[in-house]
Amino acid sequence: MITLKNIHQATEQISDAIKETPILTCTALSSICGNNMFLKSEHLQKTGSFKIRGATNKVKQSVQEGATYMTAASSGNHGQAVAYIANVLGVPATIVVPEDATASKLNAIREYNGEIEKCGTTSAERLPRAKVLAAEKNGVFIPPYDDPYIMAGQGTVGLEILEQLDDVDVVVVPVGGGGLVSGILTAIKETKPNVKVIGVEPETANDTYLSLEKGKITSIPGTSTIADGLRTNQPGDLTFPVLQKYLDDLVLVSETEIQQALFFVLERMKQVIEPSSAVAVAAAMFRKLGVRDKNVACVASGGNLDVRKHGT
Repeated sequence: MITLKNIHQATEQISDAIKETPILTCTALSSICGNNMFLKSEHLQKTGSFKIRGATNKVKQSVQEGATYMTAASSGNHGQAVAYIANVLGVPATIVVPEDATASKLNAIREYNGEIEKCGTTSAERLPRAKVLAAEKNGVFIPPYDDPYIMAGQGTVGLEILEQLDDVDVVVVPVGGGGLVSGILTAIKETKPNVKVIGVEPETANDTYLSLEKGKITSIPGTSTIADGLRTNQPGDLTFPVLQKYLDDLVLVSETEIQQALFFVLERMKQVIEPSSAVAVAAAMFRKLGVRDKNVACVASGGNLDVRKHGT
């Protein structure tokens, strides 16, 4: 498992490439949720998501070790992040994306000079292809979540939340492969263990929920959830034990609840978040957290929304 020390090291490694994102508030959201609500706005991060944190930590480490080519498998945000930081460091990168990847995310990858290859619709299809490409060109595959440098980089979100909200009671985190939540869990539980961390998955992409319920990593078929950044088939081998050790709860939200939360944040807070971010807000809005009158921080993990697709 990663440690708090690894996350502090990541903070130093990535400090020149990322920015500290602000905490946003909304009185109307707090009223609906029955808690004092705060939004950790990673949708305002460079490349539009938290993914730049872990990608920067891993890519920089790989370049220091002599890497001259990168690949990644991604529904979009991780791919954007790898393409961006690889381009900054002058290293070519190829991103393997699903056939139905969001147009806005593909356009961003191209803008960062990343090459794109489409492959299937699930992470189980993308990951092997990206690894093959890396092997063919003596490059380095940058995992989307199941890697200690990735996890430590994402954990810097947790450290920032503790610094910005000294009296936070609960942190709510979207769960896909588990890179973000495992990093945040490590940062928070090894600093302020009394702070609760609650994960959220879509009902139709509940691989981590099932895995925790069964006590072992459990796979699910492909999913068409609108939270496209959370379309993993199973939690990671490295991330899952961290969730088993530290996670206080994991709740599920429906597609309708995700969309309603997405539109609320857009209409009332004037913030463009993507559906994967909206799952955390949805869990709070629909009273699934099991807390009241607490200081609750929802991690808005990304803002790369295809507005035409969602009719906004």
